[in-house]
Amino acid sequence: MLAVDSAPMDLTLYQWILGGCATLFIGFSKTGMPGAGIIVVPLLAEALGARRSVGTMLPLLIFSDLFAVAWYRRHAKWDRILGLIPWVAVGMAAGVLALKALGEAHGPQDRMNQLIGILVLLMLGLRLAQNRMGGRITPHSRGAVAVVGAGAGFTTTASNAAGPIMAIYMQAMELPKTEFMGTTAWFFFLVNVAKLPLFIALSYANPANPLVDADTIRTCVALAPFAALGAVLGRRLLPWIPQRAFDGAVQALAALAAVRLILR
Repeated sequence: MLAVDSAPMDLTLYQWILGGCATLFIGFSKTGMPGAGIIVVPLLAEALGARRSVGTMLPLLIFSDLFAVAWYRRHAKWDRILGLIPWVAVGMAAGVLALKALGEAHGPQDRMNQLIGILVLLMLGLRLAQNRMGGRITPHSRGAVAVVGAGAGFTTTASNAAGPIMAIYMQAMELPKTEFMGTTAWFFFLVNVAKLPLFIALSYANPANPLVDADTIRTCVALAPFAALGAVLGRRLLPWIPQRAFDGAVQALAALAAVRLILR
């Protein structure tokens, strides 16, 4: 059975501040600047622990997805989503196997720290390569779309860090901004909802090291107002924020946090 407690996780003030900041960026990335999401993964892992952060982040993502879907629901390009789904499913299956193996591993270190840190650095590297090379690394062929779908499925399942992969895919489709936001919103909402029963099943299979339990949900409820605030701020402040400076700061902080996770 999943563990049931009477209060959210016993966190320090430092952990709550980190968790609140990370959750603010979740909402902000869903409605304003998708690139802001990359910092959430290492920050939440630092605050809650790697494995616990993956399960805690998922309900917060779904909650924030609702804002994005509500605001951009009419602008989705469904043909861009449907072509990815079979390959995303393959990647998700691989991600589930990775989470199962890491949850059953024994040793002095939590290997989830290393996995999340490495994936975040890879995603940052992918974004930097895209910024530098532009259209020369765009996934137009069937094989490239398969790689994108499988990669997105694995990274979103193993660490909730598929944002940069999907950003490159959507940019390659040359979608207008509203269609970019609407298509991305629907894609991640559907994928995140599909992940929830998988995380619950993994938690029942390994109750000593769950991804999602009652305590996780209570922590999500406590952090949810930050996600709502971030979603509103993302929509309101987007026109006023210098994109390049913001992206650079977020990527630098995410890289530092990822390295800390790897060396932890």
